[in-house]
Amino acid sequence: MSDLAIENLTTPAQLPHVRIAVLGTGKMGGILLQAFLKQNLFAPEQIHATVAHAEKAMALSAQWGVDVSTDNLAAVQQADLILLGVKPFQVPDLVAQIRPALTPQKTIVSFAASVKTSAIEEAAGMELAVIRAMPNTPSALGAGIAGLCRGRYVSDRQMELAQRVFETVGRTVTVDEKHMDAVTGLSASGPAFIYIILESLAEAGVKVGLPRDTATLLAAQTTFGAAKMVLDTGYHPALLKDAVTTPAGCTIDGILELEEGGLRVTLIKAVMRATQRAKELAAG
Repeated sequence: MSDLAIENLTTPAQLPHVRIAVLGTGKMGGILLQAFLKQNLFAPEQIHATVAHAEKAMALSAQWGVDVSTDNLAAVQQADLILLGVKPFQVPDLVAQIRPALTPQKTIVSFAASVKTSAIEEAAGMELAVIRAMPNTPSALGAGIAGLCRGRYVSDRQMELAQRVFETVGRTVTVDEKHMDAVTGLSASGPAFIYIILESLAEAGVKVGLPRDTATLLAAQTTFGAAKMVLDTGYHPALLKDAVTTPAGCTIDGILELEEGGLRVTLIKAVMRATQRAKELAAG
């Protein structure tokens, strides 16, 4: 096959004019980068990523076919959109390090928990577009959700770009920054709460005689199906619950046990406590 024929088979990237840097390509950064490539949001030559160690940079560069280095400043110099994937305590030093390469035309998207947009704006020392994001771990399977909020200097076009980035791994919601700690408490911590519920349902299945693998499958698919019903129908969960709960049937007896055990209040308090902890982290 000729080179021309090969070129004709190549699908152009969806965002061919945006160069992106992923600084701190750890768990979430790696998930996003691989989604960009899989869904052809960016071409490999548009992506620059960084990690802390040269050996890992070489390995990831060979694995993904993109530029991976340890040089944050060089990556930012070549980028229009910069993703900050480092730990919250590392953000101030990182912004100071890349500051010489920042311009008001660039956009920063940070998914470092609890770090406010104003803190990054002040560290940059300019009117820079900063977007804060809080994704969750189901993003690894394209089933995540990310809460997004905008800093003072973010345009509608820049927010749309951030939404496109996180839609590669699931859904997005846009909130005011004052609600980002609540997003952390609900959707970022929430998978752990759901896993406990799922595990408990599976244990209950074992208790009433089911094989463990069967009980786990039933519990997991039931959890998935119930969530899909809410998402796809748009109905309130209470309405869907009522549709399952027939008069004098099995389900109402189970619901009575849940109410007596305080499951509803316990889950509400779990989200409240996780939200409070997120606020404490933000306060240092």
